[in-house]
Amino acid sequence: MAFVVLLRNCLRLCVLASDSLGLVAVNKADLSEVYRGYIACLNQQDWSRLDRFVDEKVSRNGQEIRLSGYREMLERDFSEIPDLHFNIQLVISDPPYLASRLLFDCTPKGMFLGLPVNGKRVSFTENVFYEFREGKIAQVWSVVDKAAIEAQL
Repeated sequence: MAFVVLLRNCLRLCVLASDSLGLVAVNKADLSEVYRGYIACLNQQDWSRLDRFVDEKVSRNGQEIRLSGYREMLERDFSEIPDLHFNIQLVISDPPYLASRLLFDCTPKGMFLGLPVNGKRVSFTENVFYEFREGKIAQVWSVVDKAAIEAQL
């Protein structure tokens, strides 16, 4: 019994120490819910809430683009693909990392990923890996299935 009490006290101290350092302990379910909130923010194009989900110094595919660049990228995507909608097919959470497979069924207006889509409806997936820091997306690694799009043109 004394060991259990000691263990609980140690865990409390670890949580207090991580909180004082600005670290956020997030479990798998919490991280998945944060991610679903992020996807809802994107689908609603609620850019005023983007900073709740994305870190100011976010990097994408190894390049720091910052929150402003990330927002510009998303705004451009929605401009070029008016019916863009992020559909979660799969989410795997292993904090601080999360992996997702997103499904898209949309009609890009012109060139898309260097391909002349020009308003043709295409379906494809994107495999995305995220690293979260303090409850926000800090790193994004993304791979779009371009071959699936090419096969539909």
